[in-house]
Amino acid sequence: MSFSLRNATPADIPVVTSIYRDSVVAGVASYETTPPDEIEMASRFSAIVANGYPYISAVDAMGLLIGYAYASAFRTRAAYRFMVEDSIYLAPEARGHGVGRALLAELIARCTALGFRQMVAVIGGAHPASIAVHRAAGFEQSGMIKGSGFKHGRWLDTVFMQLALGEGITTHPEADIYPDTLYSR
Repeated sequence: MSFSLRNATPADIPVVTSIYRDSVVAGVASYETTPPDEIEMASRFSAIVANGYPYISAVDAMGLLIGYAYASAFRTRAAYRFMVEDSIYLAPEARGHGVGRALLAELIARCTALGFRQMVAVIGGAHPASIAVHRAAGFEQSGMIKGSGFKHGRWLDTVFMQLALGEGITTHPEADIYPDTLYSR
């Protein structure tokens, strides 16, 4: 499958909403049980990009959106400001073709360039393909919460995986640069 990556735009929201809807209704990656509408997805998109986090779309050879990924705050407390959480969602036809791997690699590169020091993946349902993609990118499992969600008639575990970005925790981050300024805006 031929595809390329680009910055996501507000025009992507209808397809982003559709891809996410499938994950909510049929999958376990998201613990939401009711799919959000386009207005809510547009609001989420705006909040992420307004804070300077990367939001990337994957498009096939015909220019159709087949997946997306973004980084966002892991938690909103200021001490977490150097850590981001990644999210990756693919259309069913894009799965197993390297799209998720490419989106994650680009997200890692962009977050490293922005000065983030840690990326965490919160993998709902302990999804094997998501775990494999993250492990291939160098993530290590850092924890698991058993029975953290109940969806589709079963209990689901959540796996936490983590990757050091840039210098990780070997040095102090620079002061007064993004992401240090995220909480002083």
